[in-house]
Amino acid sequence: MKAVLSYKKSKEVSATIQVSGSKSESNRLLILQSQFPNLKTENLSESDDTMVLQKALMSKKGEVNIHHAGTAMRFLTAYFATRPDASVVLTGSERMQQRPIKILVDALRDLGAEISYLKNDGYPPIAISGTEITKNTVSIAGNVSSQYISALLLIAPSLQNGLTINIKGDITSAPYLQMTASLLRKIGVSCVFSENKIEVTPVSKIDDIAILIESDWSSASYFYSMVALSEAAEITLMGYFKNSLQGDSILATIYDLLGVSTYYDEENASISLSKNNKPIADHVLLNLVDTPDIAQTIAVTCFGLGLGCKLTGLHTLKIKETDRLFALKTELEKLGAKVTVTNETLELVASKEINENVTIQTYNDHRMAMAFAPLALKQTIHINDAGVVSKSFPTYWEDIQKTGINVDFK
Repeated sequence: MKAVLSYKKSKEVSATIQVSGSKSESNRLLILQSQFPNLKTENLSESDDTMVLQKALMSKKGEVNIHHAGTAMRFLTAYFATRPDASVVLTGSERMQQRPIKILVDALRDLGAEISYLKNDGYPPIAISGTEITKNTVSIAGNVSSQYISALLLIAPSLQNGLTINIKGDITSAPYLQMTASLLRKIGVSCVFSENKIEVTPVSKIDDIAILIESDWSSASYFYSMVALSEAAEITLMGYFKNSLQGDSILATIYDLLGVSTYYDEENASISLSKNNKPIADHVLLNLVDTPDIAQTIAVTCFGLGLGCKLTGLHTLKIKETDRLFALKTELEKLGAKVTVTNETLELVASKEINENVTIQTYNDHRMAMAFAPLALKQTIHINDAGVVSKSFPTYWEDIQKTGINVDFK
């Protein structure tokens, strides 16, 4: 399915939108809920990834296919490995079978887990025979994916002796680890995070608790981009808090540099985005090592504004749903951009021209589709495989039409 996006410039960008719960928070809480059933949640993410994880957690035997859901692959590897009644083959899409899992598997094996590779060493599919884990100390690299460490943290409370994790080297996407630690504390689990060591105390049960999941800040990024690229805009997003667990809430600070003001309404749990009159620099320099999921949106926004940018800390983008650095370079250059990438950086040269009627390939990556869509405020744009947005934001096309962008499906 192709989406053709266009915009009538006479119409002001204006909408009130309810974004579903954070995929990151939802997936963590589902793993915890499987260990502590008296944990209840509200505003669970409607994303494909969360639905896949929810379904997988009902399995204990046979093949479990998580398709494209990278978070589910990491979290379920640790979860099934520590359930003595589990005997599963964990697999996924062709791309998922190219995404590394070795660092996590090695850590779990060090703890005594029984995991074997069925095709290529270091990659899914993997066979897991769940076992009782009694060891309580493990070391793991911190500079590849924070999800490996979060996967260990999430199963730590139900391990017989808890878990101490020693993190080697720099930590990538540290806010996501802080989110995991905060959710553990919120349900009553002791989790001490000090420098490169995390200690989790075991618990046999928790008090009854219900957690309201904040709306997804990564999803909010596309509306920040729309406001930045518009001539006049007012978009209200429901379900957001000023004191957020999500690292991507840094969007409010970043987009303030790109002409967007954020107003918090704590009483109604919402944020309002509008154009501001602050001068915008010709070139933007940002280190996104803690928030790589918003890199695509920021790069596209800068291109649409005619700005140059250099984004660093992007090494994890090469092992996402696609090689996002390659994909960004390829698709931005179709639009007329000049882009240079390395293994961890993207540099964009300022350009005022945007080629019209370009077809953007999405590479089976939801964020490619959603990040490029706001450019419709500048030029008519075509998005291939538009349905891929369901991975994290199933109502995306419906919601952006509320802002005045027209979406025709071919």
